[in-house]
Amino acid sequence: MCVTKKSKELVNDAACEEEVVERKVHEDFSRIDKPFGLEQHVFNWLWLGTAHVFAFYYLYLDITGRARTSTILFELLYGYIGGLGITVGCHRYWTHKTFKANKPLQILMMIMQTIANQYPIRKWSLDHRIHHKFTDTNADPHNSTRGFWFSHMGWLFLPKHPDLKKKLKTFDMPDLESDPIVRFQSRWYWTLTAVIHFIIPIFIFRYFWGLSMLHCIAANYRRYVVSLHITWSVNSVAHIWGEKPYDKNITPVENPWVSFFAVGEGWHNYHHTFPWDYKAAELGWKINLSTMFIDFFAWLGWAYDLKTVSQTMLKQRLHRTGNESHNLPVIDEANCDKNDFDYSVPADVTELMKDCIHQPVWGWDDESIPEDLRNVTKTLRSKGIK
Repeated sequence: MCVTKKSKELVNDAACEEEVVERKVHEDFSRIDKPFGLEQHVFNWLWLGTAHVFAFYYLYLDITGRARTSTILFELLYGYIGGLGITVGCHRYWTHKTFKANKPLQILMMIMQTIANQYPIRKWSLDHRIHHKFTDTNADPHNSTRGFWFSHMGWLFLPKHPDLKKKLKTFDMPDLESDPIVRFQSRWYWTLTAVIHFIIPIFIFRYFWGLSMLHCIAANYRRYVVSLHITWSVNSVAHIWGEKPYDKNITPVENPWVSFFAVGEGWHNYHHTFPWDYKAAELGWKINLSTMFIDFFAWLGWAYDLKTVSQTMLKQRLHRTGNESHNLPVIDEANCDKNDFDYSVPADVTELMKDCIHQPVWGWDDESIPEDLRNVTKTLRSKGIK
């Protein structure tokens, strides 16, 4: 990647590489590039536009007293089950590889992610890995330098930037493309979506609340649209409003409100600084239901090899790129407490971690991470039920 230091604009890759090799993608994955033969942004206008019309219709019925307000509890429950499929499954497991999971947990997370209906795992993860490698450049799907509304939802309704199109064609993800669960979901995505995202919740609305079919559909769309905007707030709000205690040189910020609604995904400055940490935050259970979910399944033995950052590495990084908002006391690195983790950070790792802008990584399996950094990363619960 070529990035200019002054403007952070992505330079034409032809200046960096003479030849760009377009990767071959199996039909199970490539068909989502044009859902039902439509360009993605055109499909999104129809799909998400319809969802918003129904959602606002049911909100209107609620405000005017013509809807059963008690459905909101189920909407939130089902919506947050799907949300955990995104935050834990798509994000921390499949995209960033921050922990390992046995097959039952993988299947559970795949089902939960399908409830959320934010495109298949492989498509979501591809966008997000590119986002981390090229944050807030023209190759970033939801580049926040283009404004709040673009990073929040506009990126889904506009044609993709040429730099992003190039990355989507060349970015390699052999780990996910060889994953049988990811491939199964991509192959049967619209069938699974019809059953899990639509039929099951609509049946529940109809059976337990006796809603008309129109109101069932509208209530289901409302919980869907609410969950979408919560997810989108991570791309927009958490890149604009908040503190930068871990790396003051990057755009992602710490936003507790986003963390509250997005079950732990708002500690974004930390996450972009250490994208391989399974907590996606320094303090694991601080407004972070997603970490609680992973820890629970780690206790069961279904999740294991949880990657996290040592206190020594964290302190050294804070002194290099952090700001005063962390309130870290000045310490003597030569005499810092080694009880938590008895390693110093090697010189090449220190050099790598000086600036996330010029050496970004997408997660634990990124080839850009040197072996020395892997050696000083803590791994929790290394034994699980596989």
